[in-house]
Amino acid sequence: MFEDILRRIASALDRAHIPYMVIGGQALLRYGEPRLTKDIDITLGLPPDQAAPVLVTIRELGFRILVDDVDDFLSRTFVLPVQDPSSGIRIDLIFSLSEYEKTALERAKVVDLDGTSVRFISPEDLVIHKIVAGRPRDLEDVKNIVLKVKDLDYQMVRFWLREYDSALGEGFEHRLEEILAELR
Repeated sequence: MFEDILRRIASALDRAHIPYMVIGGQALLRYGEPRLTKDIDITLGLPPDQAAPVLVTIRELGFRILVDDVDDFLSRTFVLPVQDPSSGIRIDLIFSLSEYEKTALERAKVVDLDGTSVRFISPEDLVIHKIVAGRPRDLEDVKNIVLKVKDLDYQMVRFWLREYDSALGEGFEHRLEEILAELR
């Protein structure tokens, strides 16, 4: 069911020339230890004020928008929650502006899902997302990705974690080093 929705979304976004990448639990299924996920998270390479083509695509897919005031919600959250009415599956469309997100979209990996090309976040960028989120389950996900994906580009991961550290002062790079030390 999830793969069918991913194929439909990928095809529609590609037709509309909207850059995207699948993130979150669906990407974790590719790179880490599978765990239950009830939704689909997709980062879009558009800022919220350029949502018009996305809204057209949502209508074409027959998805239901889950907020009343789209413009207000997007301006506050950068997220547009929608639902596939036939399955009840929620899809969070996340609009992006940052330089990091632009480069992450360029690094996305194309995966063939039964004949449809679907763009998934790279394993390195998934590690970055999970470390920045920082919840215990996210950090456990990072461990599983590190164990499963043997050729991670740690130089790139460290670069972006340092960028987040300098912007937010959170010690994200230190979190990565603690995880790597624990796994040695």
